[in-house]
Amino acid sequence: MSFAMPSNRPRRFSLVAAPSPTDRQSRKLLGRLSLPERRFVADALRTETVGGVLLLAAAVAALIWANTPPLAASYQAVQDFHIGPGSLGLDLSLQHWAADGLLAIFFFVAGIELKRELVAGDLRDSKAAALPVIAAVCGMAVPALVYVLVNVLGNGAMDGWAVPTATDIAFALAVLAVLGTSLPSALRAFLLTLAVVDDLFAIMIIAVFFTNEIDFLALGGALVGLALFWFLLRRGVRGWYVYVPLALVIWGLMYNSGVHATIAGVAMGLMLRCTRREGEEHSPGEHIEHLVRPISAGLAVPLFALMSAGVSLSDEAIAQVFTRPEPLGVVLGLVVGKAVGIFGGTYLAARFTKAELNEDLAWPDVLAVASLAGIGFTVSLLIGELAFAGDPALTDEIKAAVLIGSLIAAVIAGIMLKLRNRTYKALTDAEERDEDLDGIPDIYEEHNPEYHLRMARIYEDRAAEHRRKAEAAAAAALQSAAGSTTEGDRPA
Repeated sequence: MSFAMPSNRPRRFSLVAAPSPTDRQSRKLLGRLSLPERRFVADALRTETVGGVLLLAAAVAALIWANTPPLAASYQAVQDFHIGPGSLGLDLSLQHWAADGLLAIFFFVAGIELKRELVAGDLRDSKAAALPVIAAVCGMAVPALVYVLVNVLGNGAMDGWAVPTATDIAFALAVLAVLGTSLPSALRAFLLTLAVVDDLFAIMIIAVFFTNEIDFLALGGALVGLALFWFLLRRGVRGWYVYVPLALVIWGLMYNSGVHATIAGVAMGLMLRCTRREGEEHSPGEHIEHLVRPISAGLAVPLFALMSAGVSLSDEAIAQVFTRPEPLGVVLGLVVGKAVGIFGGTYLAARFTKAELNEDLAWPDVLAVASLAGIGFTVSLLIGELAFAGDPALTDEIKAAVLIGSLIAAVIAGIMLKLRNRTYKALTDAEERDEDLDGIPDIYEEHNPEYHLRMARIYEDRAAEHRRKAEAAAAAALQSAAGSTTEGDRPA
């Protein structure tokens, strides 16, 4: 792990696409990404997809473990097993270590993603940021309103209003991997940016609404630790052996302060520099994210799922999900609220900005992605635990509602995406085609004269090769015909 001093020099990419097609497309809704942005999105989502498959496997394992009668008691015992130094206020159950400790790694990566989006990604431009921000805000507000409406009508508890507001990008990508569907880069980037903005508001919700009593001494110590973290970064101090112990101290102080410990991870992620200096292939933030994301996606989040997703799915428990207002509000919030909120927000943003939808896509594509965002697994489970911490039975029902709602959203989105899979595959193949083998997809070089000259030479060489093959084939045919004539002239 290494860090470097900040710089005011401009960011430089190793490969830069020709500006014309990107500029022209950027005026469109869900238009083509720039080449560096497309590559970053592809790399980030590749890791998240693998992590999502592991997350799915962990969730299934937890459900089997918790719902198999001979094993159910052992699952509860493992969840409740305590470990950690009690003198430091950290004698926690394994379930708490997963929610407060492992998810701090997840939110650390989320902090880096958010910082990068703000300084080097789509969110750095207010006009470009408007669409995903409006869509994400609507995609959180409408599910919360759906939950509130259901619980007002059903006389339920309002504590869970935030549960259906989250989107789990890793789980959504796992669904795409299982379906074998490849989304065009514009839709993938839209989904990723939605999830980043979603994470930002989820962090704010956790910090504001789920902080009860504050230990100001511990909080002050955490803030001093964060200030030291920031100072060391700015001084260019390098070495994981400096930052990892400091991060653990900050996390421990934040946990004991009463503020949810995952906030410490977000704060440290936001402090990393995510712009590139002259001569740098990757910024420190991108480098650290590249190192930590596999740990987050492949270890931290699946272990959290293993510790949190094991809820009873008996007939009675499932019936409670659809009869009690609190879990029903979560299901409808994820399935209906997310789709309506994101699609409606996107449509209104396009309507009032007069942006045209990319001609390669259609509004049903936006609806499919909006439905896919209804998969609210990791953060929804975390908020569910925080919202109903004093009622274990209702907590389990809320968790079951998150699982069922996410499953329904995944099935609906999967059907819609499968109907357009042929179109997506054609668009993806076009984005990846590189006939001149220069490392840049051909679609990004349409306005580059040198590209067309290279392609002309390639086609001329191919034409010459085919002419040689045609002449050789014709000569072989004549020789064969001559041989047959000679055989026919011989006497019997």
